[in-house]
Amino acid sequence: MAKKTKKTEEITKKFGDERRKALDDALKNIEKDFGKGAVMRLGERAEQKVQVMSSGSLALDIALGAGGYPKGRIIEIYGPESSGKTTVALHAVAQTQKEGGIAAFIDAEHALDPAYAAALGVNIDELLLSQPDSGEQGLEIAGKLIDSGAVDLVVVDSVAALVPRAEIDGDIGDSHVGLQARMMSQAMRKLSASINKTKTIAIFINQLREKVGIMFGNPETTPGGRALKFYASVRLDVRGNTQIKGTGDKKDQNVGKETKIKVVKNKVAPPFKEAFVEIMYGEGISQTGELVKIASDIGIIQKAGAWFSYNGEKIGQGSENAKKYLADHPEIFAEIDHKVRVHYGLVELDEDDVVEDTQVEDTQVEDTSDELILDLDSTIEIEE
Repeated sequence: MAKKTKKTEEITKKFGDERRKALDDALKNIEKDFGKGAVMRLGERAEQKVQVMSSGSLALDIALGAGGYPKGRIIEIYGPESSGKTTVALHAVAQTQKEGGIAAFIDAEHALDPAYAAALGVNIDELLLSQPDSGEQGLEIAGKLIDSGAVDLVVVDSVAALVPRAEIDGDIGDSHVGLQARMMSQAMRKLSASINKTKTIAIFINQLREKVGIMFGNPETTPGGRALKFYASVRLDVRGNTQIKGTGDKKDQNVGKETKIKVVKNKVAPPFKEAFVEIMYGEGISQTGELVKIASDIGIIQKAGAWFSYNGEKIGQGSENAKKYLADHPEIFAEIDHKVRVHYGLVELDEDDVVEDTQVEDTQVEDTSDELILDLDSTIEIEE
């Protein structure tokens, strides 16, 4: 039986009770045709707050504003060569596994170092790895993993290395204008809905290129067209700054580099915040180093001269000794990390935090009362 079509003349503006009845009928028809939850009032959604997963770096979690990477969203990490893009992504992989999730790595560049990944905390025995032969194959594999609903994180390294099959089959020198951009545009259209429904975090690492003939403005751009820029909820610009010199026997060697991560696009929190991290060669982001710096800046760790102290107890002379103390005492590290996250509003207050704050306020009130009594006594003595 053919579906009855509605004539254009029958469509009119509704008012009053007729409007409410017409809306209810429309919602019922939509739910019948497309399933429950196809359209709803925003206030009826159970989860209005964006779910996040920590990036594995405290400084980056603070810069992201929400406390980490938003689940069900697309993330783009780009920057110059050897700036730390893959390192940042591997920390997200390690964090996913730490929280009991499953991570997949699409290695289009065929350059993943398993030993380095393991040094960053990645369980390489549990990591799903694919080294595709073409861009279409890599994106198809990523799509099937996302559609399964069993994977929590998919990393594609990198967009620039996703070479279309037509370009691989052709000869070097053949012109393939816009081929990769069309491939990425189609992939974004297909993957975005699945990524959101399965709450999978999709991280795309990208390289930099320069536009030809740009006299003014920034000539830098990222390959793969504009689709990824539009679909990404978060875009991170990773830049390596100054080298870090070692101490002791390694004082003449470069042991790492200071890296700036700028949030150039953010749909879940205010953008343009920056995170400064230390990427140590062979170790990744120094989590103890960033914790010492951030906690010192907000007064959770006290600094007097070269000494660092926490809760009245000295934890080291110089930042290196303070880092070593936190590395040797993971329970103290976790306690300070939690306090920093509470300070920046990344996590909610625990009962212990509320009790501790109440005790501090009570102490301050008692001290104030003593001061008032002393002032009254001294005044009476002066009058006599």
